[in-house]
Amino acid sequence: MKLKELIGALPDLIRLTADPETEIGGISYDSRKTLPGDLFVAIRGFETDGHRYISKALENGAAAILCEDKPAESIPAVQVKNSRQALALCSCVFFGHPAEKLRMIGITGTSGKTSVSMLLKHVLETCLGAKVGLIGTVGIQIGDEELPADHTTPESYELQKLLYHMAEQGCSHVVMEVSSHALELDRVAGFRFDTAVYTNLSEDHLDFHGDMEHYAAAKRKLFSQCTCACFNADDAWTPFMRENADCDSLLYGCSEEAELRAENTRFLPDRVCFDTVLAGERTETELKIPGTFSVHNALAVVAAALQEGITAEESAAALRTAQGVKGRLESIPTDGNYHILIDYSHKPDALEKVLRSLRPTTERRLICLFGCGGDRDRLKRPLMGRIAAELADFVILTSDNPRTENPEAILDEIEAGLRESETPWLRICDREEAIHRAIDLAGDGDVILLAGKGHEDYQVVGHRKRHMDEREIVAEYLRKREAERAL
Repeated sequence: MKLKELIGALPDLIRLTADPETEIGGISYDSRKTLPGDLFVAIRGFETDGHRYISKALENGAAAILCEDKPAESIPAVQVKNSRQALALCSCVFFGHPAEKLRMIGITGTSGKTSVSMLLKHVLETCLGAKVGLIGTVGIQIGDEELPADHTTPESYELQKLLYHMAEQGCSHVVMEVSSHALELDRVAGFRFDTAVYTNLSEDHLDFHGDMEHYAAAKRKLFSQCTCACFNADDAWTPFMRENADCDSLLYGCSEEAELRAENTRFLPDRVCFDTVLAGERTETELKIPGTFSVHNALAVVAAALQEGITAEESAAALRTAQGVKGRLESIPTDGNYHILIDYSHKPDALEKVLRSLRPTTERRLICLFGCGGDRDRLKRPLMGRIAAELADFVILTSDNPRTENPEAILDEIEAGLRESETPWLRICDREEAIHRAIDLAGDGDVILLAGKGHEDYQVVGHRKRHMDEREIVAEYLRKREAERAL
C-alpha cells in the first residue's frame, strides 16, 4: 500500500517530507518490532516516548516515520498533531476497514462489561446462529477459539488486525468491552459501532483520568460514534452520557423511566428471576447468576439484542441456558448446604455491589474473603475493609497479587478499616490456607464470597506469576475432607 493511501484520511497532517509514493508493508509503534518497509508511528506512552526510538526504527528498515515532533529534514516523515489517533486511522485503512464488514457492539461502564459481553455473545449465537467475536477483559474469542488479551481493549493496530481476522474467519458480529482508557487514547477511533451499551459509572481509574467528570467524559465518547445506544435508566450518570448521543437510544432498568423494564424480581442463592416488560408485553426471564446487578446485566443484553432483531422472548429463552460468566459471581460445587461464589470484585464499589446483592439471598452468614493488590492504589485498602465489615458477617483478609509489596503490610492497611467494627475477622496471608479456613467455618445456609481473583488463575508475588486457581483449591480441599471423613 502506498503511503499516500494510508495517510489520505488523516485530519491533522502538519508536514509531509516522505515520498507519498513510498510502498508501506506494515505499521509498527514499537521500534523493536519494526520491519523493513514499515511505517513507524512514534507514540508518547506512560513510561517512554516513541520519538526517542525513531533512529532505531530507521535502523530496522522503517520506510517512513509518523510523529508529532518536527523530525530532522533528512528523515522521511509524516508529522501530525495526534499520533495515537493517526495510528488508529491508518490501521483502519491498512486492514481495509474491517469493522464495516461486521456488526459492532461496544459495551462501556465501570462494572458489568464482561458479564454483558459474554452473555450477549451467547444470545447472538443461540438466537441467530451467528459466529461472534469477543474482545474483553477475560480474553479474545473467535467463535469457540480463545486467545489471550493484554488489555480490555487492544491498541488500535492490534484491534484492527483482530477485526480483520474475525471477518476473515466468518464472524458476523463482534461484541467488545470498550474501556475508558481505549476511548481516551483513541484505540477505537476511525469506525462506528452499530450499538453501544452503557452499564454504570462509579469511582475507578482516577489515577489516569484525574476526577469523575473526566472519567465520565471519556466513557461518553463512545456515544458519539454509534448508531444506537442502550442506557441504564437507573444510573445517576446516564443523563450526562446521553448529552451528546446523536443516535437512537433505548433506556433499560427497573425504574418507571425505563422503556425495557424489570418487574416482579426474585433473588435466589444461585440465580435471579424477573419479568421483562417492553411495550406492555411481559416475558419471564431467568439468569443463573445471583445478585441484584444481574438484573441490569440481563436487561442490557436484551436491550442490545433487540437492535439485532432478537425479541425479548428469544433473548429470555437464550439467557435461561447461559451457564454464567467465569469469575463473575461464579458458583462452584460444595459438599454441603452452603454456597461458594467467586467474583472479580477487587475495587471498593465492586465489592460493595456484590455484597449488597448477595445479602437478600443469604439465609445465614455472608463470609467475605478478599485482599488488595500490591503496587496499586493504597487508599482503597481501608475503604474495602470498612465495606466488608459493614456488609459481611465474617471477614477473612488474605493476599491478592501482592507483587513487590510485603503482603502483611497490605493486610495492615486493609485491617485499619475493620478496627472500629464489631464484625469478626481473621487475617491469613496465604490465600489457599484462607480458603480452607473459610470452608471449615461455613455452615448450612452460609454464603462464601471469594472476592478479587475472579477469572484469574494465578497469583503475582514479586515479579513472578504463579498458578493458583481458586476452583482447583476448593475442589482439592473438598476431596481431602471427604477422604478424611471416609477413614
